[in-house]
Amino acid sequence: MADFFVALGQNIVFMSAITAWFLAQLLKTMTSYWKHGEFNLERLVGAGGMPSSHTALVVGLASAVALNDGLQSSLFGMAVVLASIVMYDAAGVRRAAGKQAKVINKLVRQLRVEHTLHDIRLKELLGHTPLEVMAGALLGFAVAYALNKLMIIQ
Repeated sequence: MADFFVALGQNIVFMSAITAWFLAQLLKTMTSYWKHGEFNLERLVGAGGMPSSHTALVVGLASAVALNDGLQSSLFGMAVVLASIVMYDAAGVRRAAGKQAKVINKLVRQLRVEHTLHDIRLKELLGHTPLEVMAGALLGFAVAYALNKLMIIQ
């Protein structure tokens, strides 16, 4: 089992993706603190926010594959398709769902005042703005590039 974890730690593609995701989650927590003035532990694992950790992960993955296997590799093609789907979902579908949740939550608050209605609250921070997705992509590429250069030096 130890060999498995050692092999993962030496896998530049895996480490690029995971490191980009982890750094994005940390940055997301810090930007949330900066914006709202309070520490929110949910930001370490939650969706939405600046930068997109999903985007950082898949762009880190695709970039590391490109740097290791080349732009012509089948693996890179698959990674780009995966990254495109994740980025579209983050900025499109999940963002729209978050906007709908905000409207529904507002309606529920208004109905609670006028009628007896149980307190339900939908999660509003689901998706990302295009800027948050772009920041995640830049972070993912930068991490893959940096780790690739570090691995070459060793």
